[in-house]
Amino acid sequence: MDHARQVFTVDLLERYATKGRGVITAMAAGNDVIVLGTSKGWVIRHDFGVGDSYDIDLCAGRPGEQSIHRVFVDPGGSHCIATVVGAGGAETYYTHAKWSKPRVLGRLKGLVVNAVAWNRQQITEASTKEVVLGTDNGQLYEIAVDEKDKREKYIKFIYELKELPEAFMGLQMETASLGSGTRYYVMAVTPTRLYSFTGIGLLETVFASYLERAVRFMELPGEVPNRQVELHFFIKQRRATHFAWLSGAGIYHGGLNFGSQHSNPNGDNFVENKALLDYSKLSEGSEVVKPTSMAVSEFHFLLLIGNKVKVVNRISEHIIEDLHFDLTSESASRGIIGLCSDATAGLFYAYDQNSVFQVSVNDEGRDMWKVYLDMKEYAASLANCRDPFQRDQVYLVQADAAFSSRDFQRAASFYAKINYILSFEEVTLKFISVGEQDALRTFLLHRLDNLTKEDKCQITMISTWATELYLDKINRLLLEEDSAVENHGVEYQSIIQEFCAFLSDSKDVLDEATTMKLLESYGRVEELVYFASLKEQHEIVIHHYIQYKFAPDLIALDAYETVESWMGTKNLNPRKLIPAMMRYSSEPHAKNETHEVIKYLEFCVHRLHNEDPGIHNLLLSLYAKQEDDSALLRFLQCKFGKGRENGPDFFYDPKYALRLCLKEKRMRACVHIYSMMSMHEEAVALALQVDPELAMAEADKVEDDEDLRKKLWLMVAKHVIEQEKGTKRENIRKAIAFLKETDGLLKIEDILPFFPDFALIDDFKEAICSSLEDYNKQIEELKQEMNDATHGADNIRNDINALAQRYAVIDKDEDCGGINVEAGADGSAEESSMTDHRGADAAGNSKKVRDFSSKDESSRMVSVTCSGNELVCRRKILNVGGDYRISRGYTSVGPIAPFYVFPCGHAFHSECLIAHVTRCTTESQAEHILDLQKQLTLLGDGARKDLNGSMFEDSVSSTTNADKLRSQLDDAVAGECPFCGELMIREISLPFILADESREVNSWTIKPTNNLLNLRSISLPS
Repeated sequence: MDHARQVFTVDLLERYATKGRGVITAMAAGNDVIVLGTSKGWVIRHDFGVGDSYDIDLCAGRPGEQSIHRVFVDPGGSHCIATVVGAGGAETYYTHAKWSKPRVLGRLKGLVVNAVAWNRQQITEASTKEVVLGTDNGQLYEIAVDEKDKREKYIKFIYELKELPEAFMGLQMETASLGSGTRYYVMAVTPTRLYSFTGIGLLETVFASYLERAVRFMELPGEVPNRQVELHFFIKQRRATHFAWLSGAGIYHGGLNFGSQHSNPNGDNFVENKALLDYSKLSEGSEVVKPTSMAVSEFHFLLLIGNKVKVVNRISEHIIEDLHFDLTSESASRGIIGLCSDATAGLFYAYDQNSVFQVSVNDEGRDMWKVYLDMKEYAASLANCRDPFQRDQVYLVQADAAFSSRDFQRAASFYAKINYILSFEEVTLKFISVGEQDALRTFLLHRLDNLTKEDKCQITMISTWATELYLDKINRLLLEEDSAVENHGVEYQSIIQEFCAFLSDSKDVLDEATTMKLLESYGRVEELVYFASLKEQHEIVIHHYIQYKFAPDLIALDAYETVESWMGTKNLNPRKLIPAMMRYSSEPHAKNETHEVIKYLEFCVHRLHNEDPGIHNLLLSLYAKQEDDSALLRFLQCKFGKGRENGPDFFYDPKYALRLCLKEKRMRACVHIYSMMSMHEEAVALALQVDPELAMAEADKVEDDEDLRKKLWLMVAKHVIEQEKGTKRENIRKAIAFLKETDGLLKIEDILPFFPDFALIDDFKEAICSSLEDYNKQIEELKQEMNDATHGADNIRNDINALAQRYAVIDKDEDCGGINVEAGADGSAEESSMTDHRGADAAGNSKKVRDFSSKDESSRMVSVTCSGNELVCRRKILNVGGDYRISRGYTSVGPIAPFYVFPCGHAFHSECLIAHVTRCTTESQAEHILDLQKQLTLLGDGARKDLNGSMFEDSVSSTTNADKLRSQLDDAVAGECPFCGELMIREISLPFILADESREVNSWTIKPTNNLLNLRSISLPS
């Protein structure tokens, strides 16, 4: 281990410290003074502060061998108590640093003193004050010695163990001065128990009180090696902070709080945070080894086990170091005897029979922050941090733990305290990644508190970001639909107040223009005015109050100028002007006076495209109160939302509009609103009260529901019949005339129920006859349609029968209209034979013609590809070749190639037609045609037919497939004439020279040559 990194280091202080006075049996230290007791009864004192040492023989004049049992030194190093044990019994001595001879304490003769508790707060160099001694027989004594008197002032017996008389092995005492006296705290240990005593008054009185009350103790039974039971206080600034008891069961330790029980005179419990360190944690193997001695530092236990000292962190209870000693050969057999501590000098000592070793502490608290951090005791960890980097690590662990538990607000407060090991960007991205805007805002606000005035740029940027996060939070609260309305309102008001306080605190660091723009973009007018007042922008504040607060007074004084100023002001919220406009509208106005509020509202609706329902409702109410309802009807008929996708046609409340129009008796407007709400029956019923023509127009608006339309017209008809005045015959004539306006929707039989029961049929004779004639015409039309359908079916049937016998006549000199397909170098065309020649019907579709040719051997289909040098086929349609034969009677004529004939007169060889179509059609269609050819070729012999129509027995299925493929090929290439059909029409839009023929175009380019430059200029004769 690096020596510089060790917390404790061991140095040899004195190799032969006893100077031949025997071997070391006991040792004590205080204030840079060590006192050694030897096996020959000598006390050797070394004062390292002044560099002085002397020895005293306590056995002078005593017979037999005498050995020092225990030595005790006060924290100041002036007073010493030693117990000598020999054949004659035990004697206890007191000596002072200035004395040359010791003083025997006669009253303690025969008592073995094992422990001494010094009064650290009151002891001086001249007087010991109260000292408590614990003996081997379980008794406690109080003693006081003044140096000038050369003898003890008193020795008092103060307490004895009655219940379990055991030897006192360790004592410690603390005092606290109170207004009512001195309070004593005494802890004493025996091999199995730890006793605590406390009280106010004299020390004798304190212990006397325990005759009447029970003593508080902790019992830990167990075997103790060599009866080495020890009790230690750690002293910091002359006050004990924690204790440790080396017991048989383990190291019992805890904190000391001497102020918690001041109010209770009998309160014995001044120990807190108690714990027991089990010895099994110190053992490397299965066997438990117990320490023989112990010392206590601020954060560690030094435990003597064998010939080495294990340093154990008392917080984590982990072994951090092993200290080894340079022992001589003669000391190695017994090894290290014990440990002692000098609380005043902050040093520790170890000793064997001859040597003394000094154990120094090298900043033992340097890593305690990490120990506490591992135990998640963050407050203690921060208290032990030495630099900002260590504090950053503690804050980081706290922040990450809170972030993992989704306590984002707490995590934000810790992240904000980190200055070095985590960047600002990393933290903000963590919160943004989980969508925690509130925690991000908290982080920014805490970060602002940690920045100094020199970080002006960072302060401005972070403050601006925090402003936007505040605005976003306010906006989200406005948009949320929270069931807890009250809580939602409280949160909203709270964030508004917090935001205003932030603006007030940050007004000097926020950029004015940017902040104003942010507030304006979020529509936070009140906060904008507030910030403007903070920045002393009085013009903005006054302008705002003129627009809104004083709008009612301004419009009352001069409506025209006020409205003109409103119309000339940008970003004005018309909704906030509604109170002023309502006040103006409630006052009487002349008939010919321009209504300024209507003018402004029309400006908002038509020019500014305002969509606020409140504005639209107000304008509608003002229209409804005017005598002329034309403006109201125009407003109702406008579709203000037609420019928006999936937007509403209107923004006013139709139910409110209907109630208002009914109240103001604007019936035509009510009819329109009913119709707009698809309440057509109500619309027609109301329109009949206003104008029958309006009712008819409303009835005609229903187009997609014939039954509803007829019902509406019946309502109109009933009203017309019932409301007509005059003679019955005149009413009937008017009703009959009304039927004509329905365009045949209503018949005479539909309106007959509306007439009186006793009307004469003569009055309806003309209408009934007309209706019967209409029915007769409909019957005749149906008969004619049936006859036409029958005739058409017969024609189709005849066409189908005649189609099988249809043929075309080809002139022997008829030329092929297609392209020549060159298959070889000799220019001869490679022909594809087909078993059926095709003609075409009148629509241009190809039809079968008589079988003019056939082959004796297998027919072949050859895939045709167009070459770059395509020419018009110059062969005759009735071309003669060796492979094709045609019989006329019994005469064999030459071979004829397969061909197609179209009704328009064009004829093509089959291979020429296929080549032409594949060249001119789309790529996918061309591939389809070539694929059909390939499949026909693969069928081979299965597609053969002999001259008399018989088939080979093993090729029936192949022939069926071949027929299907031929039919598909015919449809693909001969569906229409390529010269007269769509194929030719599409080619009109194609350029003469295609894009892939650029080489051909470039070949015609005239390029200048260098020879032209060398030509001489020749003058032509005139």
